[in-house]
Amino acid sequence: MFDLIVKGGTLPDGRVADVGIRGDRIAAIGALGTDAARLIEATGDLVSPAFVDPHFHMDATLSYGLPRVNASGTLLEGIRLWGELKEIVTVEAMVERALAYCDWAASMGLLAVRTHVDVCDDRLLGVEAMLAVREKVKDWMDLQLVAFPQDGLYRDPTARANLLRALDMGVDVVGGIPHFERTMADGAASVRDLCEIAADRGLPIDFHCDETDDPLSRHIETYAAEVLRTGLQGRAAAGHLTSMHSMDNYYVSKLLPLIAEAGIAAIPNPLINIVLQGRHDSFPKRRGLTRVKEMQAMGITVGWGQDCVLDPWYSLGTADMLDVAFMGLHVAQMTHPDEMRRCFDMVTVENARIMGLDYGLREGAVASLVVLDAGNPVEALRLRPDRLCVIAKGQVVSEKARNDARLSLPGRPETVRRRHLLPQR
Repeated sequence: MFDLIVKGGTLPDGRVADVGIRGDRIAAIGALGTDAARLIEATGDLVSPAFVDPHFHMDATLSYGLPRVNASGTLLEGIRLWGELKEIVTVEAMVERALAYCDWAASMGLLAVRTHVDVCDDRLLGVEAMLAVREKVKDWMDLQLVAFPQDGLYRDPTARANLLRALDMGVDVVGGIPHFERTMADGAASVRDLCEIAADRGLPIDFHCDETDDPLSRHIETYAAEVLRTGLQGRAAAGHLTSMHSMDNYYVSKLLPLIAEAGIAAIPNPLINIVLQGRHDSFPKRRGLTRVKEMQAMGITVGWGQDCVLDPWYSLGTADMLDVAFMGLHVAQMTHPDEMRRCFDMVTVENARIMGLDYGLREGAVASLVVLDAGNPVEALRLRPDRLCVIAKGQVVSEKARNDARLSLPGRPETVRRRHLLPQR
């Protein structure tokens, strides 16, 4: 007897199987019959583990237009605008916006998020707010918090002390932004300092790293060396890495093996990188994305991040990780069927690996999964379809009726589905 069976779904690997759930765990996968308190009929629909976002800013989300709009659309104006917003923000407002975003996320099957929380505020209002949100959503979302010194660990006079306070309050991950320090030397020193803090506390580490068009911003090299020195291999991640799109190939041929040796995961954020980067270019204009396929070829774990939704840096967004992967496959030119399937993995299993989650469609894993109105991962990327059912830690948290188009065209079928318009290859 199962609490719940998802019946007859197509798994990402192409198998058609039932998924049986007891409590908050997947108890069995296979031909399971109907002995369950509740049946969810998937009937060929794609059944995937839940979507995962390893790079987000939940303290700023849904604040677009407060106190003004980012007129230039640049990263630096966004940072200045966030500084203005911090002067007027309240814990209550941040909690309200973050919970609204989490509701959106649940409806989209996004059930695990790592969010960077700004600690360059002596009141630590963002930390207080996100700790409260983490507690409120813990029964259905895995929310990891990163202590993020937005204005620079050394550039802001109290950022280092605030970062340590935030970790003492229960923040999960050590963050940093070395390219935003006043000098390259300060940036390198911040990398060494933060790696030692993470190693001493036994915590993961996750930097905004080289989010710039400057090919001389090479803090990822120092980061890799320090991860190796401090023994943080497999616990380190680097977001953005956009300076790599401007580096010469000879230098990158040295850099990528070093990143791989250090076990640093890379998190490009294609929606935001394509909007913010290259703003100083005329033409030719840089694409705003790091070297995704080249890193994957070196065995580096790469996952897509959402980064921002309706905030000082980005005026759009839906909490849909398939939108993120769809943009990523275009900008990275990952259009071979194998590459497109990899893009789906980059918002599911690869991102879960980066966050260190107990995850996947396997017996014993946490039962967080989503039923999509699509037949396979590539079709899901093409359509960004409805999430017909979302199950979080064994509980159904969102359901949606199938929404087929009904046409009245002479000599044509009455019902047209967006699925299976092309033959499967």
